[in-house]
Amino acid sequence: MAKTSFQKRYSILSRMFAALAIAVSFFLCQGAVPASAQTIVDEWATVQAPKPPELKPVTLDPKTTALLDFVKQTCNPERRPRCLTSVPHVQALLKLARGKGLSVVHSITTAATPADIAKELTPAEGEPIVKAPADKFFKTDLEKILNDKGIKTVVIVGTAAQGAVLNTASQAAFRGLQVIIPVDGMSAENTYFEQYAAYHLANAPGVGQQVTLTKIDLIK
Repeated sequence: MAKTSFQKRYSILSRMFAALAIAVSFFLCQGAVPASAQTIVDEWATVQAPKPPELKPVTLDPKTTALLDFVKQTCNPERRPRCLTSVPHVQALLKLARGKGLSVVHSITTAATPADIAKELTPAEGEPIVKAPADKFFKTDLEKILNDKGIKTVVIVGTAAQGAVLNTASQAAFRGLQVIIPVDGMSAENTYFEQYAAYHLANAPGVGQQVTLTKIDLIK
């Protein structure tokens, strides 16, 4: 019996798919996988760091600015040695903030107590302390504290650039606050953590538009 038109088309398509499958198998066996099939893990060693973000001078309004201080006693040679060099900078910033009447808010981790705050940065009487994991807005009254004081800008420093600094700054940006990050006031276990935190804060959608990277001596 003669093949119907449908059977003929089906036979032709079957041969075409078979030929295509053979061709794909050949290229795969030859290692001819297009670059687009690679993941970031495959390309990890070849990734080039982008240009560093610009550090800009900042002028703060004491009435609407708060310093969120996250430096704790995890700042030591064993755990976060890079933090040690940031403490004098943060101490100077804290002194400036208090002298100009800025609001200051301290934080501790969920496993810590106020006594764990580095002695150089001991809270003054009346300065609130919030207790939370990496995002200091999470299940705390930080947002209420800032709203009640009419805060529109926050300056964030800390010992975990990839943790409290990155997450709290992002959450502050999502709430419409202007965020100031002095890069000499944040630290981490290694330079890569600091680098990717700085890049993310300067460029992430919804965050980068609200964040200014600076240095403590550029803040007025």
